[in-house]
Amino acid sequence: MSRERIVVVFFFALLAVIGYQLYAVLYPFLVPIAWAILLAFLFHPALIMLNRVIPRRTTCAVIITVTVAMGVILPSIWLSAKLVYEAQSLYGTISEFSTTGGLVKTSDWIRGTRVGAMVDASLSKRGITLEHEIQTVALSSAKVSSGYVVEHGSAVATNFASFLFHFAIALLTFFYLLRDGESYYEGLRELTPLHEEDKAAVFETLSATMSSVMRGLMLTALVDGVSLGLGYLVLGVPYWALLALLTAAGGLLPIGGTAVVWVPVALYLGFETGWGVALALVGWSLITLTIVDNFLKPIAMRHGTNLPTVALFFGLAGGIEAYGPLGIFAGPAIMAIFSALLGVYRKTYLQRGDTGRLSRASTTSALEVQRPVEKTPAESGTQS
Repeated sequence: MSRERIVVVFFFALLAVIGYQLYAVLYPFLVPIAWAILLAFLFHPALIMLNRVIPRRTTCAVIITVTVAMGVILPSIWLSAKLVYEAQSLYGTISEFSTTGGLVKTSDWIRGTRVGAMVDASLSKRGITLEHEIQTVALSSAKVSSGYVVEHGSAVATNFASFLFHFAIALLTFFYLLRDGESYYEGLRELTPLHEEDKAAVFETLSATMSSVMRGLMLTALVDGVSLGLGYLVLGVPYWALLALLTAAGGLLPIGGTAVVWVPVALYLGFETGWGVALALVGWSLITLTIVDNFLKPIAMRHGTNLPTVALFFGLAGGIEAYGPLGIFAGPAIMAIFSALLGVYRKTYLQRGDTGRLSRASTTSALEVQRPVEKTPAESGTQS
């Protein structure tokens, strides 16, 4: 083995070892780094627009980073405090509900249904009243829930501290990606050992896929908010405009989605107005989500990625299964990059290989044409 080959083997072996150690160092922060990359891609157009007004790029990055931080931290603190307070007061709320006649109304409603009447008759045979059982189960559940919140308050505080630490890592990464992300992008592109047109195919495919996924999410969330908001308005839901806005925001969530809003609204309508109205809202929501999720979203996300609908579907579903909420972006991106690499392979190794074989075949044919024909002695003598 020559010295040059030994140097090459040693270099790549050392690079592999250091690369693995780098992965081990960054592994605890991969999720916040991934979110920072996604946010930087999302807010990069805003940075460009702000940079036209404020010439200093660092100042623009600081403004956007602080805005994003306030938009996440303040609602999170308010929601966490609200949930803790509601959980701790749940026991007293249910007790008050039992003493003010709400339990009797609930029991009467249950008895009015066929299944509820059968359950009430079965309990009456054993000397048990429906009101007593409902009150016992409700109070026990509330007591367990309140006790769990109080007992695990320290664990919640620890998890919240961990969340703040990872959120700080994400914000720091987000700031530097906003400020210097273009140079990182160009450096990564230069390090990719591909032809220039192949680099363009891969990186442009990645950018188009991320833009298509983001555009599709925004469009479908807007349609969800408008459609379900109209349903809230028609059915007489109070604060329907605010609920429509919350529904649109829920449409951006990969888990739960708009159901985190319209399901509680349907339950509210069932208890306050009637279950017929609630079932109407449920039916309208299911029809809307079926059309949006199965037709509009794949079409909106497919535009720009050039991926088949089935590939985009498995990219979304498999990405969420493998990577969690980040998978809604990572899955289609992996599918699109793999498709681009297949195109590079086809162009580089198949079409060029066919061209080479055709060139060799053409050269052989030309040599055969130019080769002089050997004559027999008899033909030579005849000509002479």
